[in-house]
Amino acid sequence: MFNDRLDPLADYPFRKLAALLDPIQPVCNDAPVMLSVGEPQNQPPAFIKDVLSENAHLWNKYPPALATPAYRQAVADWLTMRYKLPAGFVDPDRNIVPVPGTREPLFMLALVAIPQSKGGGRPVVLMPSPSYHVYRGAAMAANAESVYLPATAESNFLPDPATVSKAVLDRTAICYLCTPSNPQGTMGDLAYLKSWIKLAREHDFVLAVDECYAEIYDVQPPSGALEACAALGDGPYGTAMDNVVVFHSLSKRSSAPGLRAGFMAGDARVMARYAELIGYACTPMPLPIVAAATAVWRDEAHVAVNQKMYRGNFDIATRLLDGKAGYFRPQAGFFLWLDVGDGEATCARLWKEAAIRTIPGAYMAVPDAKGVNPGAPYIRVALVYDNDVTEEALGRLARAL
Repeated sequence: MFNDRLDPLADYPFRKLAALLDPIQPVCNDAPVMLSVGEPQNQPPAFIKDVLSENAHLWNKYPPALATPAYRQAVADWLTMRYKLPAGFVDPDRNIVPVPGTREPLFMLALVAIPQSKGGGRPVVLMPSPSYHVYRGAAMAANAESVYLPATAESNFLPDPATVSKAVLDRTAICYLCTPSNPQGTMGDLAYLKSWIKLAREHDFVLAVDECYAEIYDVQPPSGALEACAALGDGPYGTAMDNVVVFHSLSKRSSAPGLRAGFMAGDARVMARYAELIGYACTPMPLPIVAAATAVWRDEAHVAVNQKMYRGNFDIATRLLDGKAGYFRPQAGFFLWLDVGDGEATCARLWKEAAIRTIPGAYMAVPDAKGVNPGAPYIRVALVYDNDVTEEALGRLARAL
């Protein structure tokens, strides 16, 4: 009675983590610290509650599918400012679709962009390994073939476009790309993004670029796919955003994952088709949330405060972990990707001995053709607390390692 092609979704990373750690009782007296989930623990901008209150009279309205013109304009203005795009490059009515965070649209995009067949065969979805589990789930839901591209140290922890065969590219419907990368925290530069955009246009697939960590960085702000589009110029369908969609939210940028506010932007053809899907199956943002999110996209002061805190966490990690477990300072994001030899065993030991909860890298990756899981030697550590908590937690982790 069920859709059996979704059976592998039971292999959910955090379900596996619970099965690994829940039977274990920590033997230390320290309070548990959850470094396994990328959930910011610092507070969002205080003015959110005021804007929500001022717009409370709108809770009795059904949410419009495309939020409000003010929200879409705020997003267009932010993209233009952040990526130094030409004036008018982003049309708020054609190139932006408001979404409740990025997980839903990353998944639902598959229902819009994956045809029944492509290139004479079963459609392909390209994705990094390791990566965010939603990409894999989207491919399964659309009955596409998942093709996993190694994202290892040899390729700066990003998938190498040169390694994908023409036969696979011809069948590709979507390529999911995450930069800054989750879990490793490396960034693709403009040349790298351009190389993927050119492939997407040559083989006519959607390049879906997950940029949700773009506002948490150490030194240089990450390049963006729309920035690369502007540099490349018009594609085969006559616009500079052809074949490209980017995803952003306020979850990481503004420490507001509970607000569920974000957007997808890019190719107007994809935006139009996705807007049609919203009426059937997606969740529009309620109007009070739209009003609050509009104000948050227009404020940069709180973003600078967040960035300072995360850089402080990078400093703490470098001081405590440099020279241990293959530590490298991430360029962006808020994760550490530590080579501990056996990620699963180390996660279990850290929980038992130090009450520190992390996640094995193997749970975020898929074995390659030789049966080797590229994430197996690693653990992912989320630096989502303030500097004081991070100092204490990483001190315990370093001693346990």
